[in-house]
Amino acid sequence: MMDRITLSSMRFECLIGATEEERSFPQMLEVDLVVEADLTAAAASDAVADTIDYGPLVILTERTLESRSFTTLEGLAGTLVNGVLEAAPTATGATVRVRKLAVPMDVSMDHAEVELRRERRAR
Repeated sequence: MMDRITLSSMRFECLIGATEEERSFPQMLEVDLVVEADLTAAAASDAVADTIDYGPLVILTERTLESRSFTTLEGLAGTLVNGVLEAAPTATGATVRVRKLAVPMDVSMDHAEVELRRERRAR
């Protein structure tokens, strides 16, 4: 069984959408990050040095969403999950869920969501 660090329901604005018009104004998105790693040493030592510092992951998420434009939730989630694995070298896997809270469709809907999970490739 793998240990996990979960960052839930982070909210950021992002330029995202299938049309230029939709990408012309920032939209609120919600992001969950789940980072898998062996946290045995951190649990025993209670030392930040033995775990994955999630502060940089929050900053990475904010910069990814707020610094560029995306057409799809899939493109955004893919960029983010790859960035998380790069930023957390001791992580064995990561899952990213991105929710678009205001879907431009004529239907009552809570949100649209994409979830991507990636495992670190053996070196």
